[in-house]
Amino acid sequence: MKVLFLCTANSCRSILSEAIFNAMAPKGMRAFSAGSYPKGEVNPLALQALLDAGFDVEGLYSKSTDAHQALAPDIVITVCDKAAGEACPVFFGPASRCHWGLSDPSDVNGSEAEINAAFAATIQQIQKRVSAFIALPFAQLDSDALKAELNRIGSL
Repeated sequence: MKVLFLCTANSCRSILSEAIFNAMAPKGMRAFSAGSYPKGEVNPLALQALLDAGFDVEGLYSKSTDAHQALAPDIVITVCDKAAGEACPVFFGPASRCHWGLSDPSDVNGSEAEINAAFAATIQQIQKRVSAFIALPFAQLDSDALKAELNRIGSL
């Protein structure tokens, strides 16, 4: 199963999601990430937060959705924060789609401790959602039930 995490810049939230999913997912599941307007570099604070939480950062880079034209993902998850007025990217294709909005920890202004806490909280939220995702009984879910479960997970 291929899961594509999409965001606008592909420099923070979708990158965090890709790394965490790949660390937690069982064999046969793999995550990718992309952005509709990629920044071209991963936020260094996102990389440091992943390392601090014990996740591998090797191979992570900011890329456009064009990089995955031939991917044919099974599931596409947007992680931009609609409340922040961002335009989430649209991915066309037969994949199941859902939205797991995440506030952007790189937008936090404050002390180093406050910024680090925002990244840690985002990582914890992604871990909680990925845990719920990989626990789904995929063989027992039709496409409508899967979409409902994915949307439920996005509210965790």
